[in-house]
Amino acid sequence: MRYCFNLQVDPDRLDEYVERHKAVWPEMQDALRATGWRNYSLFLRPDGLLIGYVEADDLVASQAAMEALDVNTRWQAEMAEFFVGTAPTEGFPLLTEVFHLEDPEEK
Repeated sequence: MRYCFNLQVDPDRLDEYVERHKAVWPEMQDALRATGWRNYSLFLRPDGLLIGYVEADDLVASQAAMEALDVNTRWQAEMAEFFVGTAPTEGFPLLTEVFHLEDPEEK
């Protein structure tokens, strides 16, 4: 399954947010992989709109597994100050997929 979501990063903190994501802790990356997050990407617009894309067999289960890990608790505590409105720990609003160009091999 493919999932896409959006969040809002404080426009005054974009540079620091980007820098932090250039050095995501290896143990955080390992935790994401271990809990079923695949092909996870974040895209950031200059006004702070953050679009996330992730593939997972069951996103709710993957999120719950991450929430139980200390490394996630520490990462989210450090990242919370960058968000305006909804923070990732409050869940993120999923976007509805309206089109997907399938690879002929996917059929």
